[in-house]
Amino acid sequence: MEAYYMSLALEEAKKAYELGEVPIGAIILRENKVIAAAHNLRESHHDATAHAEIIAIQAACRRLGGWRLTNSTLFVTIEPCPMCAGAILQSRIDRVVIGAMDPKAGACGSIINLLNNNQFNHQTEIVTGVLEDECSQIMKDFFKSLRQKKK
Repeated sequence: MEAYYMSLALEEAKKAYELGEVPIGAIILRENKVIAAAHNLRESHHDATAHAEIIAIQAACRRLGGWRLTNSTLFVTIEPCPMCAGAILQSRIDRVVIGAMDPKAGACGSIINLLNNNQFNHQTEIVTGVLEDECSQIMKDFFKSLRQKKK
């Protein structure tokens, strides 16, 4: 079941790719229903905070009419950065399923693990490696394409 929901997040990542955005996608699931789906829009929105996770969290909060996303799972193609990890904690998401880790900017285990820091008042379960190859490959393809365009 996790692979199915990650495939939905990958579809969002593909939308970002087509827009020339870093191809990261996210969905939020609650009670086996997708309540939000998003992809990176930093370039399109000229907004450093327009990460897939942030946009999905905002959409889920609007849909539910509140900021607490307890009993929810976030599926994201690439490990969240510190900003997104903070938003995950603040929104009280219970579980995060990550496609591929990000050794350069990840805040869920690669560089630091903000989601499991017991000094915060909320911790989040982390699952990694779901459709890892596919999630990693779309990023590699995107950055290879950028490098080729520069030549």
